[in-house]
Amino acid sequence: MAVQSPVSTEMHAPALNCSNSSQSQFFVWREFLWGAIAGAFGEGMMHPVDTIKTRIQSQAILSGSKKEKTIFQMVHNVWNIDGIRGFYRGVTPGLTGSLATGATYFGFIESTKNWIEYSHPHLGGHWSHFIAGAMGDTLGSIVYVPCEVMKQRMQVQGTAASWNPAALKDYSPAKPGRKMYGYYTGMFHAGHSIWMEQGFRGLFAGYLSTLARDVPFAGLMVMFYEALKDLTRHGKQKWAPNSNYSVGSTFEGLVLGGIAGGCSAYLTTPLDVVKTRLQVQGPTLRYKGWLDAIHRIWLIEGRKGLFRGSIPRITWYIPASALTFMAVEFLRDHFNEGSLEYKAAEQVPKPQIDNDASMK
Repeated sequence: MAVQSPVSTEMHAPALNCSNSSQSQFFVWREFLWGAIAGAFGEGMMHPVDTIKTRIQSQAILSGSKKEKTIFQMVHNVWNIDGIRGFYRGVTPGLTGSLATGATYFGFIESTKNWIEYSHPHLGGHWSHFIAGAMGDTLGSIVYVPCEVMKQRMQVQGTAASWNPAALKDYSPAKPGRKMYGYYTGMFHAGHSIWMEQGFRGLFAGYLSTLARDVPFAGLMVMFYEALKDLTRHGKQKWAPNSNYSVGSTFEGLVLGGIAGGCSAYLTTPLDVVKTRLQVQGPTLRYKGWLDAIHRIWLIEGRKGLFRGSIPRITWYIPASALTFMAVEFLRDHFNEGSLEYKAAEQVPKPQIDNDASMK
């Protein structure tokens, strides 16, 4: 029987590593496409819930804190006044922003996570997941924030007949009778109008508050998702090590993605309230900035104001995150040619670095 020599093994190893490396890069680039499709899919499915959340969080600006509506009252109000179209106002900029942030989010999750795990092993594990998610969402914010400003202003407007552009006198430094902004007929009209009235500052209103909300949210969501996958894998090895039953990655993405999204959404609700109000207020400038918004909301509305809209926010993010992660896992499984070989290559143990030896 022929025995393979150590020399031949060493000669084939570089070729194998090179092949796996190029294949890994190929699949990482596909993550941008899958992320864009999945992000737009989740946004399109859950946009009506996001409209209700935005309107609830904006009530203090649009109608005054004394006339606040509950979730069911708001749904009833939108349906009676605007009909089905009221729930889908702003869906075009919403889809556009989700395409961009979905692509960068999932694309950079894989590329950044792989880079961190190989070049900075001490930051591996859940820290690498958090950093990867935060970086991907930050890059996507360049397109996402202007789209979010247009989307939310269109959401609170409803139809032309129901929009009242008059700014509130209470708690607002704006001059009496000054209008917030006119009615937007579509995404391009909204973008052009905001640019003409407020310029670059208007389109990127609440940019820092968006990063303050989305960076921890994105990091927490991917960290929770990967942690839940590890927990599920550990539970199967501990309680059913000999079982042939396996859960598909698509179903796993649906369940674990929903849990991760819901937990992350609740923890970042106060940051979402601040962001929404800064973007919706327009030129009336009720809030002078991020810190001023937190201070005034806390003084006037208390803890309840900071967590306003938490239920519809969670209601939106649980299915939206579930559908997004499910779509990504489905696309990975069915459209990545040679995905089985790629996944098998990922299972190869990574080289361990002896920290003690490196210190010598």
